[in-house]
Amino acid sequence: MSDDATFDKFKACAVEVLQVPAEKVVPDARFGDDLDADSLDLVELVMALEETFDITVEESELDGIETIGQAYDLISAKL
Repeated sequence: MSDDATFDKFKACAVEVLQVPAEKVVPDARFGDDLDADSLDLVELVMALEETFDITVEESELDGIETIGQAYDLISAKL
């Protein structure tokens, strides 16, 4: 799967779960500051991404993940 297609799927999950406009879902967008996402939103996003990409993300892997780009890197490394 190309990176563009992978990011599009990632972005679609983020838009649906976080209820934000697609244009806000950019690599340097911060979950808390830019997307107004709380920890529950992030848990729901991780669950949606796990289902969409058929992967497993450990809670410990989420430490330090603050931006869309960091989350995408984590997901894409598992594909």
